[in-house]
Formats: sequence, C-alpha cells, structure tokens
Amino acid sequence: MRFATTTVVALLALFHSADTANIRSQRATYGSTSTDRDTGDRRLFPYLTRLRDNVIERVFGQHPTKDSSQSSPIESISRQYANQVVLRFNITSPSEEAALSKATDRLFLDVWAFNHDFVDIRLHSDEVAPLISLLPRSLQLSYSTLVTDLAAAVYESVPSRNSERSITLEGVHADLSVRPGAGDNVFFQDYRSLSVIIRWMQLLEVMFPAFVEYTKIGQSWEGRDIPALRVGVSGQSSNSSPRKTIVITGGLHGREWISTSTVNYLAWSFITSFGKEPMITKLLVEFDIVFIPVVNPDGFEYTWNVDRLWRKSRQQTGLRYCRGMDLDHAFGYEWDSARHQTDPCSESYGGEQPFQAVEAEKLAEWARNQTLHNVNFVSLIDLHSYSQQVLFPYAYSCAIEPPNIENLTELAAGIAKSIRLASGESYSVASACEGAVSDEKDGETDFEQRIESGGGSAIDWFYHEMKAHFSYQIKLRDTGSYGFLLPREHIVPTGEEIFSAMKYFGDYLLGNNGIEKLLNEENGNGDDAATAAPNMELRRRNFRR
Repeated sequence: MRFATTTVVALLALFHSADTANIRSQRATYGSTSTDRDTGDRRLFPYLTRLRDNVIERVFGQHPTKDSSQSSPIESISRQYANQVVLRFNITSPSEEAALSKATDRLFLDVWAFNHDFVDIRLHSDEVAPLISLLPRSLQLSYSTLVTDLAAAVYESVPSRNSERSITLEGVHADLSVRPGAGDNVFFQDYRSLSVIIRWMQLLEVMFPAFVEYTKIGQSWEGRDIPALRVGVSGQSSNSSPRKTIVITGGLHGREWISTSTVNYLAWSFITSFGKEPMITKLLVEFDIVFIPVVNPDGFEYTWNVDRLWRKSRQQTGLRYCRGMDLDHAFGYEWDSARHQTDPCSESYGGEQPFQAVEAEKLAEWARNQTLHNVNFVSLIDLHSYSQQVLFPYAYSCAIEPPNIENLTELAAGIAKSIRLASGESYSVASACEGAVSDEKDGETDFEQRIESGGGSAIDWFYHEMKAHFSYQIKLRDTGSYGFLLPREHIVPTGEEIFSAMKYFGDYLLGNNGIEKLLNEENGNGDDAATAAPNMELRRRNFRR
C-alpha cells in the first residue's frame, strides 16, 4: 500500500514539475500556521518535486553533473543536506503525539529523538509547511528550530583526514603514559573509522594478552566483521561456575558515532585501570566484559562514505530503494509489537520477521553460543544517542513491568547520579517504553500512539532470553543542540562520565554500597557520613507506572 502511494505521489510530482518555480516563489515562511486548503496544496508541490527527483535518481542513477566524486567534501555535504533543518515539537498530550506520529509517517520524515516532552524531526525546509498543515494548532505554535543549517553542522562533525594518524603499536604504547580521561590521548581526539577501530582493538590484544582478547561476533550483511574485545581475568575464577559476563554495545545505529567512541573509551579505561584501581581489578577477576563498539558495521561505514545521517543497516529489503533495517527493532522478543514493521522505508523498520536483520541475528547467535560454553550474562549496556537518558526494560510495552523493577530503577537512579557527580550532566531515568519521565510530573504514561514502537529491542531480548537482569539502554549526550552531530570535543567528557557510571555499576554488581560509597569518595567523609547521606536521587524520583 505504501509503495503504491509513493508511486502515485511521484507521478503527481512529474506532472506538476513545470509549475515548481512559480510555486516556490509562493511558498509561505516557516512560522506560518495557516491551514487554508489552497495554500496547503501549493506548499506540497516543492516536497513532491524533490520526491520525484529522488525516485528518478534511485531508478536511473545520478546525472553526471551531480556525481559527488568530482566534488570537494564541502560541496558534496552542502548539496546533500542543503536547506535541511531539525525542529523540536513540545508535546503536552497523547493526542498531540498521535497527530505528530501520523504526520511524520505520511511525509516519510526522519525522527531524531522523542520522549514524553518533545519530538525532534529532521526535514527539508520545503517540508516544514506541509508538516505544520497536518498538525493541530497547539503543535503549530509549539515548535522551535534546533539546527538551522544541517549542512554546516554535518561538515563540522566530519573528522579531518589530516588529523588521522596511523594507529601503531608504538603510538598506543605512547598513549599508555596518558591517564584515562586526558585530552591528549590521540585516539580519542576525533572520531575513528571502522578500519582504524579494528586495528586499534587488535593492538590492545597484543599489548595486554593476559586479559584482553580480540574476537568477532560474526559478519554483517555486506560481509564486514563485527569486532569485539573480551576483557577479564577468567583464569583466576572457579572453572566450575558459569563466567559472569557484561556486554557493552554501541553503533546499532550507524549515525550514532558517540556511542561507538564511548564503547572504545570504556574498553580503554577498564583495560588501563586494571591493577591500578582495586574495584576494577576485582570486577575483571570476577566478570568478563565484552565490548562491541560497532554492531552495525555496514551502516557505520556508510555514514563515513555516503550519508553521515544514515541510521539503519544496509541489508536489502522488499523495496529495492528502501534499504536497511533498524537493529534495535529486529530482535525476537515481542517483535510483533513494533507497529512499523510492515514499512521498509520507515527508519524503525525491523524486517519482515524476527532476526531477519543479519547483524541482530549474529549477535543473538553469539550470545546463545556463549551460554553453551559456561557463560552467564548478567547485563547488556546498550549505548545510543542522543537525549541523556538511562532506560530499563521493557521497551515493548509500559503495561508489563519486569520482576526486578525496583532493583532496576534503583540502579538506574544510581547510574544517573554517578554521572551527575562526575560531570554535572543530568541524565533522566525511565522505562524504555516511555522514552523519558519528568520526575515531578504525574499523569498518564501510556500514550495512545507512540512516535516509535519499542518492540524487538536488544535490551528486552537480553533481559528476557539471556536472563541478563541488569540490562539498560543509555542514550548519551547531548539533549538536542547537536543531536547526532556531537562535536569531537565531547568524546572524552562523554567517555569519562559513562566510565564513572560503569564504575558505579560494577561496584553495585560486586555487592558494595554503590551510591553511598561514591558520595563518600566525592566528599572525603567516613563510612558513617556516607551511610547517613540522603539518597535524594532515589527519594525524589516518582516513576509513573
């Protein structure tokens, strides 16, 4: 049905292409809230014309004059993202969310972030007026522009090729003299390509063979390795009991570069802290941590070479020109609850059946195989961006709570507090089904129609199928100023605050008083003072169920 609609729209655009120039001159400005039918129809034609051009290029290829291979990076980016913006709509009711959900579906728009308070949408300037015309008046008056020039923002986020240096054993050895978190650790001064990341991971195994192992989870749709580092001193634990294991993933969505860099930062910090920090040393004796920085290598590579804002994998779907699947909607647990599953053009399309996405299937196969070899998964920490949230299962529904909900919420609150104490950044805490919960608000929690379904998520599958009962999705910086285009200057600060969160998390798993101990270390007080310190983070949270 959607394919037929798209075809008809494209044909309409072809018939009306001669009028485009005149229509563009009549287009209303961004802020207009008029719903006049004639004006609304005129506003749609620039959008239809662009859709026509996109369909023609997908079928027949680009015109030689548009071949980006002959263009400079600035020209290529400027053309690809020209006149695109990111808008934020403030949401105050379920009916507003339902209206915005229908409108974004109808216009095939890219939703960057959503929660109970706001929705961020990327779109072409020509699409602003058609979108506004489909919304109730309350939403027409409650939006702002987060990114006014997307092309410029993308260009600023692209790493300089001149800053790339060859990652060598000598270079990594030199970085060993730099404490974790120091800004002059060269590897974390910029975002790194997949080939550089893999070479760096392999060098870590060479340097720390006693407790670091480079491995592969499997291969992607296009045949790329899904690299991983297993860190832990398993030889010092009892061989008769299952090896407790934490999995930390990033890069399920190609454009979320900060998630990949943060997984790498965590791996580096844990490795270089072993033998120096007692808690981390003890944790790596009792637990293995598996770091998987790029679960979606095809999508990640595509963001480096073609489209910086590509989200999904690159797997072929039933519609030739709508490639890719959302890996975080492709896992088998409650897969049917994802209501966008039937639309391959949707950014949250999870396939025609569970685990159709190759990368999700490979991760699940690897996890199942590990359990057959004396591994006991206790946690999946799945890093994403953006919006600064700590989310716990279940993602698929707010009507069902996991059995250990109190432990999950308490630990999530402690994770958020450890971040705030480390960097001053505020991370909200919520069930993954909700997006985000404002602590002070009361009221309805289950919206009539959500912007994006949570069915088939990685944390739900690991929690339910692998019994990893301390699984979380953490959405990293920022809260919208940069979105997915977080500047390189945030790599180390983001890594540091999440490293603090993971130290608290590890301390909790070891059975210590995590938040009280953290407060004690922060304030330099004794045990009595730490115990007496009120846990305000937990007290003031009123989780809506």
